[in-house]
Amino acid sequence: MVFAGLEGLENMRLIIDGDGSPVKDTTIAVAKKFGLPVVIVTSIDHYSKKEYPDFVEFIYVDRGADSADFKIVSVIQPEDILITQDYGLASLTLAKAAHVLHQTGLEYTQMNIDALLTQRFIGSKMRQAKQRTKGPKPFTNEDREHFRSVLESLVQQSLM
Repeated sequence: MVFAGLEGLENMRLIIDGDGSPVKDTTIAVAKKFGLPVVIVTSIDHYSKKEYPDFVEFIYVDRGADSADFKIVSVIQPEDILITQDYGLASLTLAKAAHVLHQTGLEYTQMNIDALLTQRFIGSKMRQAKQRTKGPKPFTNEDREHFRSVLESLVQQSLM
């Protein structure tokens, strides 16, 4: 399904790293607006009987810490936009996808991924040493709207 005037998007898909993503519905709404398919890759542990539009495809993977990540790496294409909160997955897909977004709207780039991975590593080491680290801030409606705005802008940029 490609809407009139959006012919440059025939191959673009919005791919969601679905385990715990708070922006599935927002992404689906943007996809509907632009006539784009959505692929949600998630663990079988997150199987859902919820009804989704026909343009939404689920790929269920086995249990395992990186099963969804490996599947995403194997299916992502250069025209796709990936939505993930996983810095490691983002680093693996930067060279393969058109864009990689965090659920807050941050776009992962070659310029920021090393700092993000370093930050994750330091946090992991602190937790291993039983030091206290801050968790993520609660996801807000403002975060959701910012994400929507960034995603819509990226899709529109792809038209040009």
